[in-house]
Amino acid sequence: MYNPSVFRFATLLILILTVGKAISQSMTFQEKSATPDFSLYQKALYISSGDTLPYRILFPENYDPKKKYPLVLFLHGAGERGNDNEKQLVHGASLFLKAENRKNFPCIVIVPQCPADDFWASTKIDRTKSPHEIAFLYENKPNTGLALAIKLTRQIIKSESVDKKRVYITGLSMGGMGTYEAVYRFPKLFAAAAPICGGANALAYTKKTAKIPFWIFHGAIDAIVPVQLSRDMYARLQALKGKVKYTEYPTVNHNSWDNAFAEPDFLTWLFSNKR
Repeated sequence: MYNPSVFRFATLLILILTVGKAISQSMTFQEKSATPDFSLYQKALYISSGDTLPYRILFPENYDPKKKYPLVLFLHGAGERGNDNEKQLVHGASLFLKAENRKNFPCIVIVPQCPADDFWASTKIDRTKSPHEIAFLYENKPNTGLALAIKLTRQIIKSESVDKKRVYITGLSMGGMGTYEAVYRFPKLFAAAAPICGGANALAYTKKTAKIPFWIFHGAIDAIVPVQLSRDMYARLQALKGKVKYTEYPTVNHNSWDNAFAEPDFLTWLFSNKR
C-alpha cells in the first residue's frame, strides 16, 4: 500500500545520499588537485670529475627553446641531504608548481641534492648549543656540493634557454647559508638572492658582493640557526649600501621558510631583479 510519509522519507534519504556522495567526490578531486605533482621535476644526475650530484629540474609549461627564461637555483636544508633525489623537494619546491605561478612566472628551477656527508656552506658548527654556534670558513675552498651545484647551474645556462641576466638563488637553513656563500664566491652569476634562516661571514662581504639584491628571512625564536646571523647580514649589507630587505617573524622557530614562501610578493620581487 502506498504510504506518502514513507515515500517522502525514502526520497529524502536518496537525495541526502546523492548529495553526500557528490560532495565527497568533489572534495576528493580538490584534494588530489591540490597535491603537488613533483614528477614535473625531472630527475637527472650531474657528473663532474668523478663526483655525482643528483638533481631535479622543472621546465616552464609549453617550454619554448626559442624564448629565454629565468633560472632559479634552489638549495635545500640539511635534513634533505642524501642521494635518493626525492627529499630535496620537501620544503619549498611546491611553490613553483602552483598553477598561478606556472602561468605568471614561467622559469626553469633546478634543485640539487647535497650528499649526506657534505654541507652547502663551509662551516664549523657546535651543535651542543641551542641555537647552534656557527662559524663560516670562507677562507676555505667551497665544499664539493656547492661547487657541483654552481657547475650544474652554469651547464644548464649553456644547454637550456636561460636568460643569463635573470639567474636567481634561494635556499633554507643550510641552503640559506649556501645561498650567501654562493653569492660571495660567484657574485657575477646571480641577479638576486633570497636566503631563509641562514647565515654568513658578514664581515667578508664587500661592496662587490653587496651589489646583488637580497631579501632575507628568519624566525625570531629560531632554536637551530641564530636569528642574529640574519640580523648581522642585514646590517652589513645596509652598511655597504646594498639593496636589501629583511623580514623577521616574531613567533616563528626554525621553519620560517613556510612564511617566506607564503609571502605574496616573494616571486614578484625575485623575478623583478635583473643584472
